[in-house]
Amino acid sequence: MFKKPVIAFGALLFLLASPQAIAQKSVSALPDLQNSKPSALPVINAVPAARDIAYPGTMRLMVDATDTVQNIFRVKQIIPVASSGPLTLLYPQWLPGTHAPRGQIEKLTGLVISANGKPVPWTRDPLNVYAFHLSVPDGARELSVAFQFVSATDADQGRIVMTPAMLNLQWQSVSLYPAGYYVRNIPVQASVTYPAGWQAATALRSAGTSGMTTTYEATDYDTLVDSPVFAGKYFRRIDLSPKVRLNIVADEARFLAATPEQIEVHKRLVAQARVLFGTEQFDHYDFLLALTDQMGSIGLEHHRSSENGVEPEYFTDWAKGPGRRNLLPHELAHSWNGKYRRPNGLWTPDFSTPMQDNLLWVYEGQTQFWGYVLGARSGLYTKDETLDAIAAIAASLDQRVGRQWRPLEDTTHDPIIAARRPKPWTSWQRAEDYYNEGLLIWLEADGLLRQLSGGRKSLDDFAKLFFGGRDGDWGVKTYDFEDVAQALNTVAPYDWAGFLRKRVNDLSRQAPKDGITKGGYRLVYTSTPNSTVKNTEDRSGAVDLSYGPGMNLSKAGEVTAVIWDSPAFNAGLAVGMNVVAVNGTAFSAERMKLAVSANKGGKGPIALLVRSGDKYRNINLDYSGGLVYPHLQKIGEGEGGIDMLLKAAG
Repeated sequence: MFKKPVIAFGALLFLLASPQAIAQKSVSALPDLQNSKPSALPVINAVPAARDIAYPGTMRLMVDATDTVQNIFRVKQIIPVASSGPLTLLYPQWLPGTHAPRGQIEKLTGLVISANGKPVPWTRDPLNVYAFHLSVPDGARELSVAFQFVSATDADQGRIVMTPAMLNLQWQSVSLYPAGYYVRNIPVQASVTYPAGWQAATALRSAGTSGMTTTYEATDYDTLVDSPVFAGKYFRRIDLSPKVRLNIVADEARFLAATPEQIEVHKRLVAQARVLFGTEQFDHYDFLLALTDQMGSIGLEHHRSSENGVEPEYFTDWAKGPGRRNLLPHELAHSWNGKYRRPNGLWTPDFSTPMQDNLLWVYEGQTQFWGYVLGARSGLYTKDETLDAIAAIAASLDQRVGRQWRPLEDTTHDPIIAARRPKPWTSWQRAEDYYNEGLLIWLEADGLLRQLSGGRKSLDDFAKLFFGGRDGDWGVKTYDFEDVAQALNTVAPYDWAGFLRKRVNDLSRQAPKDGITKGGYRLVYTSTPNSTVKNTEDRSGAVDLSYGPGMNLSKAGEVTAVIWDSPAFNAGLAVGMNVVAVNGTAFSAERMKLAVSANKGGKGPIALLVRSGDKYRNINLDYSGGLVYPHLQKIGEGEGGIDMLLKAAG
């Protein structure tokens, strides 16, 4: 029989007391030390909120991008003003596509503002360091602004965006804008002076060229920031369709040698995307592709273009494996998913308003899904390479044991929390898992749609319904969670809200792999590396032992990852250590794999000599499972859902 709890009279009085009384009693219980005690002052936001009104005049922005030795962009900007008095200028902080406050304010230097030939003093806002307050003098009709953007000269300062052979100009780094206005309502005309002989590509269109300077057609500030530039000494432009161009810059001219067959594959990518979404949400689209190991790597979406950085041998070593060939399909899909259709919290009126990332498992997760699907449908990836990639993704997410305490939706805040800084225990901390785990969720949704409709419907139908719009519309149409669930419900009735909430909000012990089995495959492990693992190891010289002992090693023996609670973890290994010797012999990648393979069945621990800083120690790796790699194995007869999903459409 249930026994009622007995509450002591004193405890009852405590429970009945008001919170204010409890708090006062708690404070009174503290010793009175007679120390000085300040009181909090009100926090005042002095930056005007963005309003949906027209800005009075057109800004002019002039960028000198010729200093490819010291990597300095020199900026002059003319900002029209309607009246005298207070004005706040903002440097872009919250950047679309990065999902975080990534504006490089530390690289803005030498800021000088003047009006009518006289200096105008400015002060930085103490709460928002991206804001500069000033007072427009009487009679002034425009402000002259000059500064430098001192871009990184070494990788430890940030991404390299300028080399002797190429540059990546991102307008948010080289401009200010007036606070108080939606950025879509601020007109601007930009011009750039490029190094002699270089060619440039951007979604902006040229209004004319004089010498080394190109002036672009006037646009709004929102579109300007969404239209970066790749320019280079070695340049090639290829038309992939009447609306889509592939613009390539390279470290050396020889890397530009794309074959007709390779070009045809990229043309099929554009065609397959059109078939998938049913529309083109752009008036024109420019792939900006850098073949480089000198300029920093990038993959960043824009509505009418994308910034893509891949290995120099992207074309010339095509037969060695796909490398980063899934990047272009991913970024192209973003023109529909992320740019045209955008979560409510990720659309903001200016670049000062914080973004809310909760729906990145749609924005990025479904884009990751379509990136691999379009890669397979176009031939950028073979079907087998795509299956191996899905196997590697599923297996690696099973290793993300942090799912036991951190749900997937919480990882959508990682761009703000971690800003892609290195982590000591990624498998336990988790990272931006919404990309690949989102892929698995949408793979399961595809399988469910096929099952519910008797094979008549799939996620392709959702894509046309949800992401397609008026052809050529490159505006923004926002959505929320309920919109996503309702669209799925329109394709095939089901408790989609419950399905999605369970996948993104619940804790779990395994990755969501039901989409693999619904699609006619199962995840298995063998001692043979799949093509994804092999391609990565061949290109980097690294050792991927994450699925067995639970660690990854660089070519030189540096520990680059350790899976939480794996044999490697329990042996005491950690990221940053170096494996110097294996079973008494100097480390090499091949020797490490041979030792793991030879120890299968339990011949005793593997002896490692490990260096951490200036200390050496012997570690016994107690693992006898041999080499382990993930694969997808076909189940059932005939074509499964995944087989149909990866077939070219139309």
